[in-house]
Amino acid sequence: MSATVHRLTPTGRVKDPSLDPMMTLVAEDMAGVNAVIVDRMQSKIPLIPELAGHLISGGGKRLRPMLTLASGQLLGYEGTRHHLLAAAVEFIHTATLLHDDVVDGSDLRRGKRTANIIWGNPASVLVGDFLFSRSFELMVEADSLAALKILSNASAVIAEGEVNQLTAVRRVDLHEDRYLNIIGAKTAALFAAACRIAAVVADRPQAEELALDAYGRNLGIAFQLVDDAIDYVSDASTMGKDAGDDFREGKMTLPVILAYARGDEAARGFWRDAVSGRRATDADFAHAVELVRSSRAVEDTMARARHYGQRAIESLAPFADGAAKDAMVEAVEFAVARAY
Repeated sequence: MSATVHRLTPTGRVKDPSLDPMMTLVAEDMAGVNAVIVDRMQSKIPLIPELAGHLISGGGKRLRPMLTLASGQLLGYEGTRHHLLAAAVEFIHTATLLHDDVVDGSDLRRGKRTANIIWGNPASVLVGDFLFSRSFELMVEADSLAALKILSNASAVIAEGEVNQLTAVRRVDLHEDRYLNIIGAKTAALFAAACRIAAVVADRPQAEELALDAYGRNLGIAFQLVDDAIDYVSDASTMGKDAGDDFREGKMTLPVILAYARGDEAARGFWRDAVSGRRATDADFAHAVELVRSSRAVEDTMARARHYGQRAIESLAPFADGAAKDAMVEAVEFAVARAY
């Protein structure tokens, strides 16, 4: 085993980091996972595959199932049971997106109209429930009680994180610790589980399970931190959602938490009004962007993302060097570089 630790440096590559090495690495396995996804999203009720397919085929990179497959290659696993589990991971993720868009009232997802806008909230919720159910069928078929435990626990943690976030909406007094707990649950838990289950089906020692869990968890936190920063530095065509969605929904993401803490009384008054919903125009959002930028909240959010990204990379130190490890390192670099 190698103990190589790669450093996370945005300018450390000749070209921009991307997911291409990981996509190439897992292409053959991913074909098997996609076949499972297409097969198991079918139903005798036509609306179910129609609505599910709108999101599943909507341009997402399927990063989470790719992490399951890449982790399997990192461990030298040569079986196919992880295809079922990777498909389960994608179904869990898709179900949470369907539910999130209903809760948030979102209009765009990956640059397309959301399912709830096209088919309505009840259909989106119920198809999300269908996909959750399918995911548990796949877990059982994979015939691993340990993997079932990991993914079922992750599903519960994700739901807890979403409820925690819901109760924190429009709370200008939200502290950074609670924010990190929220994103650790609603985003990072599935990243962690997606990686860890590969060690389970490969019958690897618990130390390797935990190392992959740490890789996924830290990558997931970095990924969400960047998403939250992007909301204040990008536009709808880049993000695939409406710019300022978090602002208008009264979400206290880290850029806002930092900007509020560092603001003078006028700035804090603005944030109190904005978070409560009294300041939600385009001009208000432009002012919010200026406050976030002038307080260096975006830069510091990105610095935290790089910190968690580095922790993710360091978690791979016990594993042998090779194409799988390189691809997983570059996936972290890509996750952080999305905001540049």
